[in-house]
Amino acid sequence: MSILVTGGAGFIGSNFVLDWIAHVGTPVVNLDKLTYAGNLENLANLHDDPRHIFVRGDICDRALIDDLLQRHKPRAIIHFAAESHVDRSIHGPGEFVRTNVEGTFTLLEAARAFWSSLPTEEKDNFRFLHVSTDEVYGSLGPTDAPFTESHPYEPNSPYSASKAASDHLVRAWHHTYGLPVLTTNCSNNYGPYHFPEKLIPLTIVNALAGKPLPVYGDGQQVRDWLYVKDHCSAIRRVLEAGKLGETYNVGGWNEKPNLDIVHTVCTLVDELRPKPDGTSYSTQITHVSDRPGHDRRYAIDARKIERELGWRPAETFQSGIRKTVQWHLDNPDWVANVQSGNYKDWVARQYAQ
Repeated sequence: MSILVTGGAGFIGSNFVLDWIAHVGTPVVNLDKLTYAGNLENLANLHDDPRHIFVRGDICDRALIDDLLQRHKPRAIIHFAAESHVDRSIHGPGEFVRTNVEGTFTLLEAARAFWSSLPTEEKDNFRFLHVSTDEVYGSLGPTDAPFTESHPYEPNSPYSASKAASDHLVRAWHHTYGLPVLTTNCSNNYGPYHFPEKLIPLTIVNALAGKPLPVYGDGQQVRDWLYVKDHCSAIRRVLEAGKLGETYNVGGWNEKPNLDIVHTVCTLVDELRPKPDGTSYSTQITHVSDRPGHDRRYAIDARKIERELGWRPAETFQSGIRKTVQWHLDNPDWVANVQSGNYKDWVARQYAQ
């Protein structure tokens, strides 16, 4: 009764694999290409655990996917693998189209062939769960209602456009071929093992290193923040009881401007790791030119998953962000190891201005 997880060495994927082994305990076949954001150190606790079967490979490799499905016969595919950083998609959109669109297509076709060959009972129990983002819905005005599952798709970046395309493929494979799919669209995740190019881990890492804390534009871009372990529990719940073909928005009910996030992180680091001279890390905040096409506000209406499946986030932003900052302070070796030469070159190039 194994499951196949794609992208299970990345930020959300590795948290999901760790939580699955802890809460469910059945085997996980973990397929990850180990690009810059994939890190096996995230899964060090499972190094000798026979329930975790790691395979390095590309979701665009159809022969590999077919082989894994035939050998392990998973009851579900949980599809996290994606290029996911908007800034990187602006500089190099080709990889986003390849991984997010072509990779999802390859997985769907492999899953369809495998599912079609299963005996009736196993066929009825099989699931393909596609993990997506709220960014496919576009941008909201200050007083607009949050995104619901019926909100039209209006992606504004190469990243969100590629994820929107993958969502449409998943929907089409259900309606055309009957493939038993589920889709989740989540808001901004934060928590342990977050690669430090995103706002919260970048702020923590740069604060401790005495570097500038870059904030795009006026910093008033609003996001809904979801603690990653809450996201993992939501995915488990959707896999367990979600209605086939349906989409479930997963949010944290925590809308906050980016600048407020940075100040909150600074206040916590001030408390937990104060500077010797007593000054605040907030003095390192530096406003930089806004990125092209920067969406102003995202907000998730997560009432459907609560109403139909009984799920709500367990963490408030206050409790989740404290755990996140403390984790980074408690794991300096992980933080140091993840900052490879490629990462440092990327940050230097992105925030050179």
